[in-house]
Amino acid sequence: MTLIRVAHSPDSDDAFMFYALAERLIDTGELEFEHVLRDIETLNQAAFEGRYEITAVSIHAYAYLDERYALLSSGASMGEGYGPLVVARRPLDEAELAGVEVAVPGALTSAALALRLWNPALRTVVRPFDEIVPAVVSGELAAGVVIHEGQLTWREEGLHALVDLGVWWGEQTGGLPLPLGGNVVRRDLGDEMVRRLARLLRQAVEYALANREAALDHSLRYARGLDRATADRFVGMYVNQRTVDYGERGRQAVRLFLERAHQAGLIPRVPRLDFVAG
Repeated sequence: MTLIRVAHSPDSDDAFMFYALAERLIDTGELEFEHVLRDIETLNQAAFEGRYEITAVSIHAYAYLDERYALLSSGASMGEGYGPLVVARRPLDEAELAGVEVAVPGALTSAALALRLWNPALRTVVRPFDEIVPAVVSGELAAGVVIHEGQLTWREEGLHALVDLGVWWGEQTGGLPLPLGGNVVRRDLGDEMVRRLARLLRQAVEYALANREAALDHSLRYARGLDRATADRFVGMYVNQRTVDYGERGRQAVRLFLERAHQAGLIPRVPRLDFVAG
């Protein structure tokens, strides 16, 4: 057996995506997959060490990781006219927002990069993604960027949405999706293994989409209290045909996101973008 560690976030969309591998529902031959669940910023940091053979990372973080990892063509999380939300306890205009600290779920998250592209002057503070909504509700923080299920549940907390960064990005780019996360594979595994793993990941996503109810049952273990209908909606937002393959517009969106970040001085360079397929 050859052990392949697959690291991803402990949330319903990633659980859905990796259902077939986690439950051994597709033939992986001698490859044994071990799933490691960590929040996305922890995964971003671990990727600098090359800790896992396959890992989810933020597209923002990939700007620093392309020498060690190749970007896979499957496994993307993209906001199709929606994305991370800036929320607050009361409506704030941009001038008021500039006077407070805005919490982001990790310095290398794509949410943080999109926020800086939207308004470079904002002051930010890093908080774990699952602490941002409670801190804004309590008044500890004036505003924060919510990701994951918080994008669907903020109203229930009595919060106000100030900007949807996915909507803003689409307006700026002629309707391109907002790149958020991707899956990467370590280059030192060799071209043959990299392509094989790319093929297996695509098969896993296709299997989950073709067996939606069973995959959703599996993903509900990681839905953090969402009811089935809301979890199904959330999964559909981030696991879809774009997850099977970025497609040309998805690839264009990733390139443009990173090019604009580089032009704005927010990343040192535009990384090598492979989009490896099996």
